[in-house]
Amino acid sequence: MSQLARLLHLADSALPTGSFAYSYGLESALTFGLLRTETEFRAYLYSFLQQAVSLELPFLTSAATAPVEALGPLLLEYDAQLLVPALHRASVTQGKSWLKLLATFYPEAGLETLGATLARQELPAHFGPLFGYTLGRVGFPVADLQATYLHLTLRDQLSAAIRLGLLGPMAGHRLQHDFYGIFEELLTVVPPYTEATRCTVLLDVAQTLHEELYSRLFQC
Repeated sequence: MSQLARLLHLADSALPTGSFAYSYGLESALTFGLLRTETEFRAYLYSFLQQAVSLELPFLTSAATAPVEALGPLLLEYDAQLLVPALHRASVTQGKSWLKLLATFYPEAGLETLGATLARQELPAHFGPLFGYTLGRVGFPVADLQATYLHLTLRDQLSAAIRLGLLGPMAGHRLQHDFYGIFEELLTVVPPYTEATRCTVLLDVAQTLHEELYSRLFQC
């Protein structure tokens, strides 16, 4: 029970890791007309989660069980997958904040020197892989980490949609409740990071256009 409570705490949007500040291209998708209705947003969410499972979760899952010497190649491969500068900056910023937080919460896991080691080796501290690596070292089951990461991904997109006025709060939370029902379907097969793939090109286009917005509520 205490492990579940601790994991719920780590998924709390109030933690100072910066996740609330990122829309991952949703703002530009709305601005440029890629999304216009709640029905289109529902389809967008499903595609967004599919890409999280095919691209993000393979790195997270592999990192959760990887020895420390395998972390460098994994981070570099993930770095090569991030083609949008705004996403790259957001991932590294959030990863550094996450690492400091986990080192404070779990000093027995020996994470306090990891940030300095990554900086010394000029390795990018990306959030997704470090989320898996750190919580794997703490002892959380991989299946719980996968579900929690999907929860964070879903919650942050819906929070952004509500703040942008696409959905009302009640509609957004109802949609979040509905999408939990497909998590098991999405998580049936998570490949290793060497087989990670992109499956939604339009999301990448929207993320690229984000920097061109006249006014932005979110960093990305």
